[in-house]
Amino acid sequence: MTNIAGNEVMEYRTLGRTGLKVSLLGFGASPLGDVFRKTDPAESQRAVHLAIDHGINYFDTSPYYGRTLSEQRLGQALAGKRHQIILATKCGRIDADVFDFSPKAITASVDESLRRLQTDYVDLLQAHDVEFGGVQQIIDETIPAMRRLQQQGKARFIGITGYPLKTLLRIAEKVPVDTILSYCHYNPMITDMDDVLTPFARREKIGLINASPLHMGLLSERAAPDWHPAPPELRAAAKNAVEICRRGVDIASVALRFCLDHDYVSTTLVGMSRLKDVEANVAVVRARSDPALIQEIRAAIGPAFNCVWPSGRIENQN
Repeated sequence: MTNIAGNEVMEYRTLGRTGLKVSLLGFGASPLGDVFRKTDPAESQRAVHLAIDHGINYFDTSPYYGRTLSEQRLGQALAGKRHQIILATKCGRIDADVFDFSPKAITASVDESLRRLQTDYVDLLQAHDVEFGGVQQIIDETIPAMRRLQQQGKARFIGITGYPLKTLLRIAEKVPVDTILSYCHYNPMITDMDDVLTPFARREKIGLINASPLHMGLLSERAAPDWHPAPPELRAAAKNAVEICRRGVDIASVALRFCLDHDYVSTTLVGMSRLKDVEANVAVVRARSDPALIQEIRAAIGPAFNCVWPSGRIENQN
């Protein structure tokens, strides 16, 4: 499905069995919370409006991003435009090392998010970074609490997000979810999402969302943030990949286009906060992949391909 917005063509896919038609390119709103660098609130608002004008209709945020700042700014930017977009937020993660997946906390968090987002419902509510919680609690308490919020009309659908693929799979095998968001497991540096999670999501018709196509900044001309969890060998491999593209090709665009070519993922989330970010990312939608270049990048990455790092509780890391 395509839609012509301005001079661009945005593609849309159905998000699993939800029936929601989401843009192939999704607006990751974490940069609105100054997660990576200080942003200009006025330009951020214009970036949101420009994204909508270009046909981007899927917007993803969380209370965790900028300690609620991302939700606040996105809510302000969407004033008068909420009906044009599909809005996703999260619950369960409060701060870098603070998590609460209890029903009481989930219920309170959603009410607070709705106030910040200036809406009475979200289209998708997601348990955020489930590997930092107890898997059994997520199954027995968190997801049921989210379903109750769904019944109350505060969320149309519910999902889970996280890094360790097998933890996401364990939860989704035990309790029904509408979507799964995986990050840093499908891009030119890694494709193990297709070994572990994609077959299950496809079989169960669960909406699959891919995030961090730039491997949280490693596949970029800009230096990765100091907090990036990648081990030294992965950082070195990423630099090799960036070097391959220093002949007039933008590594970020190459990585994003690779992700957009996935045949089951409904939307790929890219962090945006500036007008030039939106323009550059939308341009990739109408670009085409270069398979030979991808193979060259893969060779440059070498044995670091499919390298992962630990995340979450010890029992949830594999």
